[in-house]
Amino acid sequence: MSVEFRQRTPGEYAKIAWKRKWMIILPAIAIAVSVGWVVWQLPDLYESSTLIVVKPSTLPNSVVPTITEDSLTRQINSIAQVVTSRSSLEPLIEKYELYKAERQRGEPMEVLVDYMRASIKVEVNTSRNDITNGFNITYRGRNAKTTQAVTAELASKYIDEQTKNTINSTSSAKQFIDQQVNQTKEELDLVDKERLDFMQKNVGNLPSEAASLVGQLTGLREQQKAYISEVGRLQDRRSALASQLAVVKKTSDQAKDDIAENTTDPKTTLAWSQLVSRKADLESQLTRMLTELRPKHPDVLAKQAEVDSVKEAMDQMIVEWKQRIKEKQDKLRDRPDLTVANLESESGLVDGEIKREQILLGQIDQQINQVMDRINNVPGAEVTLGALDRDYQTKKAQYDALLMQQQKIGLGADAASQQQGEGIQVVDPANLPARPVAPKRLMLMGAGLGAGLAFGLFLVGMFEVPRLLTVQTSEDAAHYTGLPVLVAVPELLTAQEAQVIPRRRRLILAAAIVAMVLAIPALALVLKLTQVFERFAV
Repeated sequence: MSVEFRQRTPGEYAKIAWKRKWMIILPAIAIAVSVGWVVWQLPDLYESSTLIVVKPSTLPNSVVPTITEDSLTRQINSIAQVVTSRSSLEPLIEKYELYKAERQRGEPMEVLVDYMRASIKVEVNTSRNDITNGFNITYRGRNAKTTQAVTAELASKYIDEQTKNTINSTSSAKQFIDQQVNQTKEELDLVDKERLDFMQKNVGNLPSEAASLVGQLTGLREQQKAYISEVGRLQDRRSALASQLAVVKKTSDQAKDDIAENTTDPKTTLAWSQLVSRKADLESQLTRMLTELRPKHPDVLAKQAEVDSVKEAMDQMIVEWKQRIKEKQDKLRDRPDLTVANLESESGLVDGEIKREQILLGQIDQQINQVMDRINNVPGAEVTLGALDRDYQTKKAQYDALLMQQQKIGLGADAASQQQGEGIQVVDPANLPARPVAPKRLMLMGAGLGAGLAFGLFLVGMFEVPRLLTVQTSEDAAHYTGLPVLVAVPELLTAQEAQVIPRRRRLILAAAIVAMVLAIPALALVLKLTQVFERFAV
């Protein structure tokens, strides 16, 4: 079965501490003396500080914008990185011969720069209500005047670096914004050129001319209707003239035919009747003679000649009749017909007018087709031109915004170069410290004494804690066995043992004191070499 650990009373712990008092006292003395000796030899540290605030701009905020608190904090942090860099601090160490002892010991420059960087503090000022955006630069050094000079030079470095950064940033910003403005201007000019080229190539098809094109189309439609009506009227007029001309020509032909009817037919004349009678009589005589005489008989031949003469006379009458008819018809045909001539002339004029009107109508149709094509091209041109206009307006807005930024940045650059904008300036110069602020020797010595006591208690614990887990007293026996203690027998020593034990204790104490005395310089040397308190002193 397990038994719980027996809790000791404060009195029992006090007895244990008193029993091991020298194990506590001697380490405490050794460590306290070593720490005190090292701390007493630490050099005095002086502290000098300067107050730097943001100098307000002499120009209105609309010209040069005010630096925001966040921007100022980032700017101060960036400047602090530059000011506390090795390239900045190393010249100060060499100029003012700082950390001479460390340099004589051969410590590298990187370590010295770290020492000096740890000695520099930059804190936002909160002690003065009348100062806004201010910060303190504090430096600790081993010489009062040197500390003051280093602090002043650090403040000067801050101001110079801030001025340099402001000028460089404004110059860089001005160069960048100039490039952006030029680039945007080139893009704007390119878009404007594309827009103008498109408008020149599509003159007549632009959206702004849509209403005009519709008006032109309406006018052309009206002209087309007028020409169609006129052509129809002229065609009607030509048809009427053709009808009149046909009637007149038919009347003229009928008049020619009437000439033959009106000319006396020789067959109806008395002479023709006489010739017919004579011919019949001669033919009857010839027929009677042929019955009696031969065909070649002279009388027969003579009678035949008379018959032929009568026939010839009859034929001559027919020929003369036809000749007279022909002469009259030719005379009538050769005589000009003014009515027909007028009708034909008027019909020719109408035909010419119809052709001219048809040509004009074709031209109108062609113009209508052209206007329709232009109207049909307007939506596509409107879409393309709208895209070009939007692109132009976007580029124009960007260009105008960049011009405003360029103007502001240019004014800011001029203000920075002439130190008219916001900047930092020293309000409280670096002070000459009258007395050292470090090291806190009493506090460090007290810390050394406390560390010594803690170490002594630790040693006591190493020896006594194992004994607390074993039976050492009658109380332990009663607790761990659970039985009452009836008799306690004290330690029995012989006379010789009673003399040896105190002697041995005195020898151990003497040896501990000697070890303590020897440990003091060794411990002091270790503390000095490790420079523990020098780091705390800063």
